Amino acid sequence: MNKYKINQKAILKNKSEIEISENGEYIWKSEKPFKHERGKRIFITALSPPKFTLDNYKEVLFKEGIGQAFLNTLTVAIPSTIIPLIICSFFAYALSWMKFWGRDTLFALIVASLVVPLQMCLIPLLSIYNDVGAFFNIGAKSYPGVWMAHTGFGLASTTFLLRNFIKSLPSEMIEAARVDGATHYDIFLRIIIPLSVPAFASVFILQFLWVWNDLLVGLIFLDQVPSEIILTAKLRELLGSRGENWEILTTGAFVSMTVPLFIFFALQRYFIRGLVAGSVKG
Repeated sequence: MNKYKINQKAILKNKSEIEISENGEYIWKSEKPFKHERGKRIFITALSPPKFTLDNYKEVLFKEGIGQAFLNTLTVAIPSTIIPLIICSFFAYALSWMKFWGRDTLFALIVASLVVPLQMCLIPLLSIYNDVGAFFNIGAKSYPGVWMAHTGFGLASTTFLLRNFIKSLPSEMIEAARVDGATHYDIFLRIIIPLSVPAFASVFILQFLWVWNDLLVGLIFLDQVPSEIILTAKLRELLGSRGENWEILTTGAFVSMTVPLFIFFALQRYFIRGLVAGSVKG
């Protein structure tokens, strides 16, 4: 360490000479031809202390397009989380407290659909989207298309979790409400929803994180243009174009982590309670 100074010629073990400039550039001379695929790794000691700077964040957000991709991902994630949550809450209540023919069979089909790989449905679903879009003269690759795709892929797991929680609620409350003349709609709004907040929060976290971190669905159902490209796809592009600039990649990765971390810590008190509540009875 500190054996040679800046602009001082250093002689290496193989008799080659190397000289390093103050800006980090160096000249490496040798009488023998170089056979290295890469340059020599050199360690230098900086006398000036490091300083705190936000230059990497400015470059990532405003020059590399991460800021627009961040907004695009929010545009995808928020509706793709709220839509299945609303649909499945009604569906889970019907499977729990409404009696109709084929209820148990329908629930068994929902559980069985959990084992179907997502990748098997992508190409057939995109073909259907293309046909529907051509019929209505609307592009298949759009935000409503990716919202519906994420909603469809999340229906089974969301319904399963919510149904287990709602089914575990005391039946005495439901029966008392029916005796007082409450309809299913009244029971759902005034009893089920207030008591199921932990389950809704848990499902919201799981669905939001899955949509936010998704790459495959976003690549298939959205065009890779600045107005539609999502954050994970943009980071994949940076990995190819700026792969050597690790400071840019780590900054972009940190930006992508901010929203999931905020969502998790804001709702963490409901998370475990909502997941565990429906797993046991009594």
